Amino acid sequence: MTSAGRVATIVDLDAVVATFTSAFLHDPVWGPAFPDERRRAEQAAVMWRVYAGSALRYPWTLVTPDVEAAAVFIPPGGVELTEEEAAGLEGRLAAVTDAATARAITVVGERFEAAHPAEPFFYLTILGTHADHRGKGLGMGLLADGLARVDALGAPVYLESTNPANNRRYESVGFEARGEIVTPGGQVVTTMWRPAAH
Repeated sequence: MTSAGRVATIVDLDAVVATFTSAFLHDPVWGPAFPDERRRAEQAAVMWRVYAGSALRYPWTLVTPDVEAAAVFIPPGGVELTEEEAAGLEGRLAAVTDAATARAITVVGERFEAAHPAEPFFYLTILGTHADHRGKGLGMGLLADGLARVDALGAPVYLESTNPANNRRYESVGFEARGEIVTPGGQVVTTMWRPAAH
C-alpha cells in the first residue's frame, strides 16, 4: 500500500460526502443538475451520501489520509447502487429538489448504466478532490494508487468523464476515449477505458 491512499470506512462517510459535494459543485454535469445554486451543496450532498455510502460495501473506496480526495471503484460484478438504493434515490432527491430535477438526475444515471461495456471491469465511478485542496496532485495520486491495485489483479478500468478538462489527465494514466453520452441537459460525457495490465 502506498502512502497516497487508504481504504475508507464508514467513519469516513461524512468527510467523503463533503469532499464530493465540494469537488462537483461546479462540475459541467453535476453542477447544473442541481439548478438552485443557493441550495446546490445541501441538495447534492443527499445524492453523494447515497453513492458513497453504498460504495463502502466494497473495500475499494480510497481516500487520502484526511479525506482531502476520494476515489470510488466498484469491482467487477459489483453494483454502484442496489435496486433498493436506486429506487429510493429519486424520491430522496425529489424531497430536497423537485420531481423534474430528481427525474433528470435519475436519467443521467440510467444513461451512464446503459453505456457500460459488456465485459467485466473495475468502474471508477467517482474521483474528486475537495476544492480547498485542489492543485496538489492528491486526486491523481489517489487514482495512481487505485490503478496500481487494479493492475495487480490484471483487470481493466472504465469511467465516465463529466468534465472535459479531466480527459487529458485520464489519458496520461492509460485511459482512452471510448464513446460519448449526452445528458438530458445536453452535456457531453466521455466514456473512457483503460485496458488490463499484462
